[in-house]
Amino acid sequence: MDFCLNKWDSSYIFSLAENANDERIITWLNEGFPHPYTQKDAEGFIGMVQSDQNALHRAIVLQNRAIGGISLMLGSGAKRFNGELGFWLTPKFWGQGIMTDAVSLFCKEIFCVTKLKRIFAEVFVPNIASCRVLEKCGFSKEGVLHASVFKGGKFYDSVLYALVVSESGKS
Repeated sequence: MDFCLNKWDSSYIFSLAENANDERIITWLNEGFPHPYTQKDAEGFIGMVQSDQNALHRAIVLQNRAIGGISLMLGSGAKRFNGELGFWLTPKFWGQGIMTDAVSLFCKEIFCVTKLKRIFAEVFVPNIASCRVLEKCGFSKEGVLHASVFKGGKFYDSVLYALVVSESGKS
C-alpha cells in the first residue's frame, strides 16, 4: 500500500480527527491521547507539533489523508544521542504492514538527519502487534520493566526495545 510520511499541517485536521477517533487506538498508548478525538484535538496537536523543537513528528498519509502518526522524542543532556519512538495507526489499516514500513522508513530518516545513535520504544507487554513491528524493523529487546505502566486500573509490564547504530554507522 502506497503511503508517505509527511510533516503535519492543517490539511490533515479532518482526517486526523476522523482516524484518531477510535477507542482501540488508546488501549496501549500512554495517557494523553484523547478519546473521543475531536477536530479541536487535531488542531491543537498539529499546532503543537509544528512548533515542537524537541521531537520529530510525521503523519502517515494514504491518499492525502492522515491514517496514523509516528514521532520521536529527542533525548537531552547525557541522553542527547537517544530518541524515544512512538506510533499509532487507525485500526482500519492494522495488519497490512503499513506500520512496519513506516517505522523502518522513519528510523532511516532519523539516522540520516540527526546524530542519534539509539532509537528506543517502550511497549506494553500485551501489545504483541507493536512488539512484532519493532522486531521486524531490527529493534532488539533490551529488557522487561516490571509493573512499569498503570493504565485502566491495572499494572502492566513493558518491554524496552532499541535500534542502535554501531560504530560502523549501521543499525
